[in-house]
Amino acid sequence: MNNVILIGMPTCGKSTIGVLLAKMLGYRFLDSDLLIQEQKGKLLHELIAERGAEGFIEIENEVNASIQASRTVIATGGSAVYGKEAMEHLKCMGTVVYLRIDYATLRARLGDYVHRGVVMPKGYTLQMMYDERAALYERYADVTVDTGARTELGAVLEQICKALGQ
Repeated sequence: MNNVILIGMPTCGKSTIGVLLAKMLGYRFLDSDLLIQEQKGKLLHELIAERGAEGFIEIENEVNASIQASRTVIATGGSAVYGKEAMEHLKCMGTVVYLRIDYATLRARLGDYVHRGVVMPKGYTLQMMYDERAALYERYADVTVDTGARTELGAVLEQICKALGQ
């Protein structure tokens, strides 16, 4: 295991769990959403407003496909799984861990998804986005860990470490 790549819905805990997991493993932490913002000089919701969902996904795919890291926990954006090249690249770099939440938890946690920078194509409902992404997360995942409303952070970290052989 060289890197750990966290994928999952917005609000599933990728960034929070990623920081703690990196500390536990003695790895670095990289948040790909912050990397996008840094490289493009704009907030995610600004990029989505300017370029639309498809344009943002192109940017995200390009940035994620260019990540070079070793001994790093990488928290991806929720829409990273739309970037085929990026996901293939990330899978070659390490173990992909899907942090799964159920739809009710996503709906309860999400709030203002536009300002949060969540990519949602025009005409999509939150349920449609959830269903589409869940299938992609399952496809790319090497490991799946539930991080729902009642799952304690310590238990999630323990499950991930166990799955990684740590």
